[in-house]
Amino acid sequence: MKKPVERIKRRQLLTAAAALTVPTLLLADAKPSRAETSRTKANSQAKAISPRKFGPLEAFPVGLGVQWHPGTSTNTVNDLYASSTDRKAAIALIRRAVDLGVTLFDTAEAYGPLMSEEILGEALQGLRNGAVVCTKFGFDINPATGERGGGLNSRPEHIRKVVDAQLRRLRTDRIDLLYQHRVDPKVPIEDVAGTMKDLAAQGKVLHYGLSEPGLQTIRRAHRVHPIAAIQNEYSMLWRGPEKQVLPLCEELGIGFVCWSPLGMGFLAGTISARTRFGEGDFRAMVPRFSPDALPANMALQRLVQAWARRHNASPSQIALAWLLARKPWVIPIPGTTNLAHLEENVDAASIVLSESELREFDSAIAAIAIKGERLPAPVLAATGVEAPPKL
Repeated sequence: MKKPVERIKRRQLLTAAAALTVPTLLLADAKPSRAETSRTKANSQAKAISPRKFGPLEAFPVGLGVQWHPGTSTNTVNDLYASSTDRKAAIALIRRAVDLGVTLFDTAEAYGPLMSEEILGEALQGLRNGAVVCTKFGFDINPATGERGGGLNSRPEHIRKVVDAQLRRLRTDRIDLLYQHRVDPKVPIEDVAGTMKDLAAQGKVLHYGLSEPGLQTIRRAHRVHPIAAIQNEYSMLWRGPEKQVLPLCEELGIGFVCWSPLGMGFLAGTISARTRFGEGDFRAMVPRFSPDALPANMALQRLVQAWARRHNASPSQIALAWLLARKPWVIPIPGTTNLAHLEENVDAASIVLSESELREFDSAIAAIAIKGERLPAPVLAATGVEAPPKL
C-alpha cells in the first residue's frame, strides 16, 4: 500500500495549500467544549467589544473562516477542515456568528470548490450590510463548474470572470476584500493589482489583499493599488510574519489577517505526542507534526494550557487572545463547524493580556524551539513567492 505522501500528487498539494489559508477548524469531538461557560459570555460581551481597524476596514476582533467541502469524512485533504457539509447547519452557524457580533467572514472559490461561497452568500441574505465579506481567487478553477485545471491562474481576463461568478454565488453586488490566494509566478503583480483597481472603479471589489506573498511583491502591488490586508499563517506555533511581514504592514498601513491561528488544532489541544494522522490527513505530511517532532513541540502546548488555567479560559481562547495582543490591526479568523466552539472563539476577544503578562508569555514561548517545518516542501514553495517583473 502506498504511503499518504506517495498518494498525494502535486495538484492535491496545491489544493491543500488553498485549504490552508483558512484557519484551523476545531474538530467537533476532539477537544473539550466550554459551551456552558462561553455561551453566556459570548452573548453578553461580544457586542460590547469595539470593532478593530485593519487597514481601511473595520471588523469584530475575531473573524470566521468559512470552508466546507463535499463529503463528510475528515480523512482526506479536501475536507480535513470540514467535519460537516450539512448546508443547513453551516448556514445556521454563520447566522449565529452574526448574532454574536462577528462581522468578518473569510472564504474562497477554492473551498469546495465554489461551495463555501454559495453557503456564505445564502447565510448572509438579509444580513449583508453588516458583514465584511472576504474571498479569494488565484487557482486555475473553472468559475462556472468548479473544475480544477491544476496550478495557478491570475491572468486579468480570468480574474474578471472569477469575480463575476463570485458575486453571483455570494449573492451580493460587491466583495469587501478580495485576496490573491497565492502569487502567480507567471503573472506580474502589476497586472493583478491593475485589475483590482479596475474592479474597484466598477464597485465590484472594494479592497484588495494578498495571501502568503513575497515582500517585494507587496510593495510593487501597493504602488499600483493600495493593499488592504495580508493574510498569512500566524500563531504561537509559527511566528514567521514577525520578522519582516508585520513590520512592512505597519510601514504601509496594511492590516494583517491570521490563517491557522490555532496551529491546525495543535494549540487547541486536539493533538498529543502520540497522535498519528489518518491516511489523507494533510497534517500527516506536515513536518512539525511528525512522530519525531511532536514530543518536542508539546512543550508549547503545555505552556498554552498553563496560561489558559491562569485566565480561566480555554487553550484556544488564549491562543487567539495572544494574537489579538500582537498589534491592534491583527485579526485571527478561526473556523469551526461547532456552535459551542464558535462562541468560545468569539469570547476570546474579551480576554486581555497585560503588557507584563505578554512579556512573560513571550519570553516563555521564545524559549521553546519548534521542531519541523510548518508545511510540506511543495506547499511551502508556494509561499513568499515574488511575482515576475513587469516588462
